[in-house]
Amino acid sequence: MTPAQIVAQLKKFDIPFAEYKDWEKHNRNHKGPWGPVHGLMVHHTGSDSKDQRELLYKGVNGLPGPLSQFGLGQDGTVHLIGWGRANHAGLGDDDVLHAVKEELTLPEDNESNTDGNRHFYGVEIWYSGAHAMTDAQYATLRKLAAAICDFHDWTEKSVIGHGEWGSPGKWDPGHKPGQMMDMDDVRADIKATLAKPAEDKPKPPSKPATSPKPPKPVKPAPKPVKAVTFPGRGYFRPGAHNKYVTQLGQQLVRRGYGHFYSKGPGPTWTAVDRAAVKAFQKAQGWTGANADGYPGPETWKRLFY
Repeated sequence: MTPAQIVAQLKKFDIPFAEYKDWEKHNRNHKGPWGPVHGLMVHHTGSDSKDQRELLYKGVNGLPGPLSQFGLGQDGTVHLIGWGRANHAGLGDDDVLHAVKEELTLPEDNESNTDGNRHFYGVEIWYSGAHAMTDAQYATLRKLAAAICDFHDWTEKSVIGHGEWGSPGKWDPGHKPGQMMDMDDVRADIKATLAKPAEDKPKPPSKPATSPKPPKPVKPAPKPVKAVTFPGRGYFRPGAHNKYVTQLGQQLVRRGYGHFYSKGPGPTWTAVDRAAVKAFQKAQGWTGANADGYPGPETWKRLFY
């Protein structure tokens, strides 16, 4: 993308943004090529400082800036730091790069032999990584990733965490000390965000009928899933295969979360089920561990009663 094109994408996805200094011309292109770009890499800065623009713009000793194209503040604002090659990815695994290009399941990163600064956009999220990012940051991260994927006609599989790239010791973006977020869950949320612009496009007005037609019979509303007692958390874990996963998914569809499912739901618990449950939990106003995508008794009660 050109600077003008990324600004247009930010506006298209209604992303709050701010331009910093001469970001359109600030890059490391004199040190090597930038492109072809194949994905977006997600980082945390390792600091909870409220303003990290200058750090990302100038860099640190031994690592000149820009340190990313994007900075993401705690209030959900995207700060445009540079455009072109940036020192954010470093060396990584060529097998991972191949999987990103082909949008395949990522292999284990076990070597550092490929220049990532050339092939990835980078977003540095302003938080330590030892705790969760703010809700505003996560909401904007989803939209920023969707905006980039939308322009390039990529799927969510073109978004990776730094900890999946191959740099030794990296675990960003984190949610606990030394623990990277579940990037499969992040990608599931990005997939859902990507689906929304197409759904929101206005439909062309229908042509008036030339002659009145008899009204079509109204279809009865789908019967609700018969409520059952919450079976227990163990039925909703990776690899679980049972009728309760199907019942849960069917009720989520009836509650308006069917867009998460391209097939199913059920009977095997997948990241899609978790993403749908998480969206339902967040709609209840829950956060943190109460919105982790795994149903408990209260989630079950609100879905079925």
